[in-house]
Amino acid sequence: MIDLSKPDEQPSVDEFLGTKPRPRWRRWMKYWLLGLIVLLLILGIAQCTGEAPKPDYITAPVAQESLSLSVTATGNLRPTNQVEVGAEVTGPLDSVLVDVNDRVTKGQVIAVINTEIIDQQIAQSRANLNAARAALAQAQATIEIDQVQLARLEEVRRLSGGRVPSQIEVERAEAAVARDRAAVASARANIEAAQASLNGSLTTRTRAVIRAPVTGVVLARRVEPGQTVVASFNTVTLFVIAEDLSAMQLRVSIDEADVGQVRPGQKSTFTVDAYPGRQFPATVERVDLASTGTTQAAASGGTGAAATGGSVVSYEARLTVQNPEGLLRPGMTATATIATQNTGRAMLVPNAALRFRPETEEEAAGGVFNPQIGLEDGKQQASIGEGSRQLVQVLQADGTLKAVEVVTGRSDGRRTVVTSKGLKPGMKVVTGIKAAAQ
Repeated sequence: MIDLSKPDEQPSVDEFLGTKPRPRWRRWMKYWLLGLIVLLLILGIAQCTGEAPKPDYITAPVAQESLSLSVTATGNLRPTNQVEVGAEVTGPLDSVLVDVNDRVTKGQVIAVINTEIIDQQIAQSRANLNAARAALAQAQATIEIDQVQLARLEEVRRLSGGRVPSQIEVERAEAAVARDRAAVASARANIEAAQASLNGSLTTRTRAVIRAPVTGVVLARRVEPGQTVVASFNTVTLFVIAEDLSAMQLRVSIDEADVGQVRPGQKSTFTVDAYPGRQFPATVERVDLASTGTTQAAASGGTGAAATGGSVVSYEARLTVQNPEGLLRPGMTATATIATQNTGRAMLVPNAALRFRPETEEEAAGGVFNPQIGLEDGKQQASIGEGSRQLVQVLQADGTLKAVEVVTGRSDGRRTVVTSKGLKPGMKVVTGIKAAAQ
């Protein structure tokens, strides 16, 4: 029992009620949790209101070197002198004596056309010539007889004092002599005609034997023995012969926007698919004044400007190519790069640095939608040209950007020549911002 007479021994309420008292740390736990929540809120607010991390800029150094400007064009390789050998005689081919890749010399017989019909024409022409010669001899004999008869009549008239023969008989004799002279002239003309016909037949027979007009290589043979060749207004091509493949020409199409930069004498290099990675030298020989236009048909159903056919205008340029190793072949497709100008040593910056705008790039990198970004880029690209004033952003040592004004010069599409008092070689210009890692 509890002794109530002793106050020091009085039990606590928990003891009186028969419950166990709680530890002191548990009584303070709710205050600790409340304090932790407040601390986390303070840290979150501080982080949200703190400074954003600096963007990671992409930079490129300002270079001090020469810029080579060039024009690129495509075309095909051709022999310097290519001859198409045809036939002027109609008839079947008796023999074809050469084939593709064979080397031939000037005057060499390369094909023979059957000459049976031509031989018959020659025999007929000779017979006509002999007949004309016989007619001339007959005309000459006749005129001799008539001249003697006229001389006898004139002598009798002189001796008779003009009484005999009559005037009519004398005039008839004179007319007969004149007629005989015309017959002689006609016979001589017939001889010349027959001789010309014979010469033509002989020439035709000579042309039935096809000979190489130049010394070179046979590139194509388009006939076979026994095939009938028909000579018409368009000469039939039997063979294609390239005179010399050690020196060739490359004919390329230059776009009208670049033709003003291409001139004879400029150096060039070109590549062909047959030898990847290898460059062959060439020199511009000529640029044609006449253009070659390719019309682009309009789409059916279009109206207005969309229905109007366009035209791509280009100019053909001829480049001389040396082929001492014989690697290049006619017809190969080549891509030529013509060096049109060299700027000399100058400051060069990437074109991306001229288009970079910090505000636009940072907003784009942060994922903020800005409908003016495309318009500003288009306007900037349109203003980048020779002699225009632009701003480039130079990255400072402390990570900040400094705008420097430059004046642009020539460009090769990747880098542009610039002049500026505030820009020095080696400075780092900003070309973009790295995208934030997701």
